Amino acid sequence: MAPVVDEIEVKPKQPWKPTQKEINTNIGIFVLNILLTLSLIQFTGFSGKLAFVVLFILFSLSTNFLFSLSRGGSVVAKNSLATGFAFTGIALLLMPVISIIATVFKRGTEAMYIGFFTTDMSEDSFASALDVGGIKHAVVGSVIMVTIALLLSVPIGILTALYLTELKGRGSTLIRFLVQAMSGIPSIVAGLFIYSALITGSGRGFSAFMGSLALTILMIPTVARTSEEVLKLIPSDLREAGLALGATQWRTVAMVVIPAAKSGLITAAILGVARIAGETAPLLFTTGGADALNTNPIDGNIGSVPFYVWKALIDGSPNAIARAWAGIFLLMIIVLSLFILARKIGSPKKVRS
Repeated sequence: MAPVVDEIEVKPKQPWKPTQKEINTNIGIFVLNILLTLSLIQFTGFSGKLAFVVLFILFSLSTNFLFSLSRGGSVVAKNSLATGFAFTGIALLLMPVISIIATVFKRGTEAMYIGFFTTDMSEDSFASALDVGGIKHAVVGSVIMVTIALLLSVPIGILTALYLTELKGRGSTLIRFLVQAMSGIPSIVAGLFIYSALITGSGRGFSAFMGSLALTILMIPTVARTSEEVLKLIPSDLREAGLALGATQWRTVAMVVIPAAKSGLITAAILGVARIAGETAPLLFTTGGADALNTNPIDGNIGSVPFYVWKALIDGSPNAIARAWAGIFLLMIIVLSLFILARKIGSPKKVRS
């Protein structure tokens, strides 16, 4: 009978995982850098948040380099310095983003109250008390114009991308050049074009549809270019498999290529929305702006969230500035919600076993 050997659980080594001693050392260095920075600010003429950040970065790079040099030599010190520069770059990238988001959240809620989303500014001025008036008309106007722009630009952009990637006709080079040129057009030019060609040229007045046409001009290049890059990522084997089974090219594109690129195409649409969500200049020339609710997309002046923010800033009073921050806050929440929804819809579904 073979002897019974007790099983011994062997834990794998993780040399990349910092030890408790290294963690304590890093915490000590961090505290030392904070104290050195505060001491230098206290006894010198430096002051303010910017001075604190700059001095803290300099002290952190210097102390980490010297500690690594004394502990592991020049190779470890150079690695520590390179790592420090990498983390510094990440921090400098995140600091403005975090600062902007925090400022918008802090100041954007000052003008919000229960009726902020259910009333408009038809009976109140932007300088009125913050417990009257609202942004209902602007939200409805933005939703109408963005929806129409989506319905117009997404099919055009995706069909353009399909022509450039699937058909590759004679005009591909010219079309790709025009799409790239359109992506660099200033937004005010799109508004002036619609104003001169359709509003003054045909005698029609301001409307949400005119604003949507201007936004469509700005949105098509983003959707087309992003969709083209997404379609290029689809393996050619999928196309060849569809053709080998006897399907025509259009059926292969409709039943194989587009479903495979669904999440990327939704992302392209969201990027297009992000491109036009905060545009104000084209709407000044095409919608006319309004302080009252208007749900007719083809007749009459109509408001929008960017126009609401612009008009509040032009007023300049403290209450108007607070309303402008509220509009910015709402605009950021809308775009963020659309992005999360698109990621949810476009993410691959889990298959239950």
